[in-house]
Amino acid sequence: MPGLLRRPSWAGCLVLTAATLLGTVPRPALADEGMWTFNLFPKAALKARHGFAVTDAWLERVRLASVRFNSGGSGSFVSARGLVMTNHHVGADCIQKVGAAGKDYIADGFIARTEAEEVRCPDLELNVLVGIDDVTKDIKAIEQPGVPPAELNRLQKIKMSELEKACAERTGQRCDVVTLYSGGLFHLYRYRKHTDVRLVFAPEGQSAAFGGDPDNFTFPRFAFDVAFFRVWHEGRPLQVEPYLQWSAKGARDGDLVFTSGNPGSTSRLATVAQLEFLRDLAYPQRLANTARVRGVLQAYAATSPEAERQTRTPLHSADNTTKALTGYLAGLRDPGLMAKKQKAEAELQARIRVLQAKQQPGGEAAPVWGEIAAAVTAHRAFFLRHTLTEGSTLNSRLFAIARHLHRLGAERQLPSEKRLREYRDSNLASLELGVFSAAPIYPALETALLQSALEQLQKELGDKDPLVLAALAGQTPAARAKAVVAATRLADVAVRKSLAADKKALDASQDPMLQLARALDPEARTLRKRFEDEIEGVIKRGATLLARAQFDAEGLKQYPDATFTLRLSYGKVLGYQDAGKTVAPLTTVGGMYARADEHGGKHPWDVPKRWQDAKTKLDPKLPMNFASTNDIIGGNSGSPVVDRKGEVVGLVFDGNIQSLPGNFAYDMGQNRAISVHSAVILTALDAVYAAPALAAELRGGAASPSAQDGKR
Repeated sequence: MPGLLRRPSWAGCLVLTAATLLGTVPRPALADEGMWTFNLFPKAALKARHGFAVTDAWLERVRLASVRFNSGGSGSFVSARGLVMTNHHVGADCIQKVGAAGKDYIADGFIARTEAEEVRCPDLELNVLVGIDDVTKDIKAIEQPGVPPAELNRLQKIKMSELEKACAERTGQRCDVVTLYSGGLFHLYRYRKHTDVRLVFAPEGQSAAFGGDPDNFTFPRFAFDVAFFRVWHEGRPLQVEPYLQWSAKGARDGDLVFTSGNPGSTSRLATVAQLEFLRDLAYPQRLANTARVRGVLQAYAATSPEAERQTRTPLHSADNTTKALTGYLAGLRDPGLMAKKQKAEAELQARIRVLQAKQQPGGEAAPVWGEIAAAVTAHRAFFLRHTLTEGSTLNSRLFAIARHLHRLGAERQLPSEKRLREYRDSNLASLELGVFSAAPIYPALETALLQSALEQLQKELGDKDPLVLAALAGQTPAARAKAVVAATRLADVAVRKSLAADKKALDASQDPMLQLARALDPEARTLRKRFEDEIEGVIKRGATLLARAQFDAEGLKQYPDATFTLRLSYGKVLGYQDAGKTVAPLTTVGGMYARADEHGGKHPWDVPKRWQDAKTKLDPKLPMNFASTNDIIGGNSGSPVVDRKGEVVGLVFDGNIQSLPGNFAYDMGQNRAISVHSAVILTALDAVYAAPALAAELRGGAASPSAQDGKR
């Protein structure tokens, strides 16, 4: 199951992003805790704890072999011919989109026997981090005494866009200024971008998600959650160096292992006020919304086998989101966890007040907690309306396309640095990849989802609300959704491109989906600006002061919260205690068959036919999944697990249920990353899927790339 998938969406995550801008001052990481940036990796701490002296060359090789899936998730190059390994659930978006009626690749799997059979994903972008530059001085240079937080926030975003644009023009690469430690540091990340990405292999969905939702975020596990893609360049497989080689033995109990991936977001350094906001408002709202969408998907899926195929991936995503949010809430509702957060915050406040009394550096942070708490309280007053407008795409891909087209027309009239962040020049190509994607759109499903979203808008805001009146245009939600989806022409990529290229035509268009986007946009923009000025700006300024106070006191002894950027964590393959029982760190293929028998082979514990047929060929003691102490969170799905040599020993796909509160605090005794073992991947490719060429490529036995192959 998609236990650790993180889909980036500036709109959907806007409120939560503000709540994770960092609040309390960091403390030194303990045990195997830490999602470390590659340029600030704690070499001395690793050597002291595990006796391994990691080199700069080792770090660079792993970094350059690591890949970010811009749709959410992580991956890695595992052959010289551009082969990328990730999870089935990370690749499911593409696997679903390249399928069609009669080609159910999610259910049945997909195997390209030759490179010519590999299928191109319509809108998948992969990023490889090739460089990091510290631009903190450039951002701090704009700060002036007495500048209000809202204005400072605006000026920072302008400067960030200017730096990104200059970098992109200079290098031709994707350039993102990443805010770390609440603004204590700003780093410019340079990425090599790949958009010709093709599906090579995916197992049956049931094999990837064996145990289904009941087993999601649990351990022991028996999931074959793996998929392979290939990056192409100028019509040929990309020639890659470096890439991760395969370990002959794989992970063993007690081994030191590393995960290199892109954790999405954490709130470990948020203030108590911010955590209470998540607990009381943000997470419950997201849970309710997910339940609503899940109900629509289930009802639609029941109408036909084809409808069931269309909804399989979004339903899995909804199930996963529900379980993840439930786990996050459980952590925040745990009196013990919150008491620890409150105690740490009170102790820090006392230290800061001492500095203030002595007029020492760091004392200026004393008012921060009150300012952040006031901002969070102010956000509560308009959070729901903000979420229903700027934070929503009405669950409709067509509406999301319409909003982007409408805003593209307006934002392109402005200098890049003055646009909304997602429309800056350095990000436009990535945004347009999705807007102009040829991925299939299903009108009946769009109608059902849009109707439900309009019904929610009407229910939450009331029949007479101006926004509701504008959205419904005198119709019921059902009639409005049906009419808009039936009449829009935005499902045609050529129409989208034509409108985007001609602002006059775009502004004059009477397309009903564009009209709906226009109707909601003024208030959405107003609420976004209010949020950025009154909430985001205050939180960022306060958190920055706290982070800088920490740097003055202790230096960089702590990792920053996750930002969907490349991080490296280390840990050990290790079991744990659960309810008084010892949980062994590795499971076996034999255990999978036994678990199926335990449940009578009923779904979701049914073994796919390929695995049934191959049972006698497989060693029942063959390792299947394993647990390790690596510190991970959503977005780490698809992260390679490597050993001291930097060789692949596994593939992260989930965490245990105890890891979910790790969004707020890491517990080495219970937090576990769950991975597919490298040995079962190779064995299954040979014995279960009859894909010896792919297995040979992983082993390094593929033919050498010709001189005509693309070079990265």
